[in-house]
Amino acid sequence: MTQRQVQTSLCLKTFALSVGRGDAVLASGIALSVAAGSGLILRGANGSGKSTLLLTLAGLLEPLAGTVSLEGHDADDAPAFHYCGHRNAVRPRLTVSETLAFWCDLNGSPAIPLAEALDRVGLSRQASLDAAYLSAGQQRRLALARLLVSARPVWLLDEPSSALDSEGQGLLAALISTHLNEGGIAVIASHDAIAVDGLDVLTLGAVT
Repeated sequence: MTQRQVQTSLCLKTFALSVGRGDAVLASGIALSVAAGSGLILRGANGSGKSTLLLTLAGLLEPLAGTVSLEGHDADDAPAFHYCGHRNAVRPRLTVSETLAFWCDLNGSPAIPLAEALDRVGLSRQASLDAAYLSAGQQRRLALARLLVSARPVWLLDEPSSALDSEGQGLLAALISTHLNEGGIAVIASHDAIAVDGLDVLTLGAVT
């Protein structure tokens, strides 16, 4: 699947899903159905399970109960989920281009050239700069560029607007809108408003 192909049969579903860390249940009874071309915003207090739910959807944590499925995706195809955590995973002594090339090689499924991805997130002029010299907002833009060079239909984004200025937040909204318009799915944990039409909202309860 390339970034511009549409898979309208995709649907991310959970059934009676419980998520947590160790034996601690953070959220339970989660029933999701997110179809191709649509997205979901996760809301909730700190510790309510938003990040844990994303990690569970990505397969990085095991569910405490229930199931996660992606209907319409062949298990023999390239990986479907692209998790972008609240930390940028930027190595300070790699250049911006080297950082993005590393993630492209690791994730596979190249979608667009690295130079094009850097241009879309506004980092073309910083391509040869060590990532350590980027501002917090620029490092976040570099993390978002990973989504562009590795084509995966399901984006799982944890606080993607963190450290972004108003222009960066507009860029984020445009990237998500394009992804959905091309048949992708996005599940986003965020305390910020994200200006993308048609995002449903799921509020997770606070831990008791």
